Amino acid sequence: MKDTLTEAVRALKARMDAFLAARVLARSDDWAGSIGHAMGMQAAADDIVRAVVQQARQNGATWQVIGDALGVSRQAAFQRYGKPIDPRTGEPMTTTPLPGVAELAVAVIEDLTSGQWTRVAEQFDPAMRDGLSEDALAAAWAQIVGLSGAFEGLGEPEITRAGDLTITNTPLSMEAGDYTARIVFRDDRTIAGLHILERRTPHERP
Repeated sequence: MKDTLTEAVRALKARMDAFLAARVLARSDDWAGSIGHAMGMQAAADDIVRAVVQQARQNGATWQVIGDALGVSRQAAFQRYGKPIDPRTGEPMTTTPLPGVAELAVAVIEDLTSGQWTRVAEQFDPAMRDGLSEDALAAAWAQIVGLSGAFEGLGEPEITRAGDLTITNTPLSMEAGDYTARIVFRDDRTIAGLHILERRTPHERP
């Protein structure tokens, strides 16, 4: 683990040196290049954090301690830096979210809010097709519109990985209410779950 941490620190130093050299050698208006180097430094710094977290775990630190140090919950710390083992196989599980899943979730929501029920349903996995028809999907969205008015916009999806699934939670704004679209994707990009959850502000009672 010490070697891994040392390599991560060396990689960050190399990125920093490249950034400083680029600022001297490149054109003064090459902001794209500067941003690219800065992003490389950010990724290298995250590799250092990852190495230190793994070292802490090997020395007995709990995910609560690590989460507190990172300023996040223990679950968020585990989801970002943990290495879960699949109980079915004993092998490490994939923790990387499905590539391009944020854009995929936004596309599904745009189809849903524009009444493209067939297009949404075509992406369901077999279990979803059996449990949710196009008519039921349309009726569910109509009920939300009836309660909170027309759709106004959406926020940035939050993405997590859980076992074989990638979960997206996207804020939705309606005329008179706020919701979260929770869409669960399989690695083949089919939809394994779709829920529209009401979001309440702290002063609202259930």
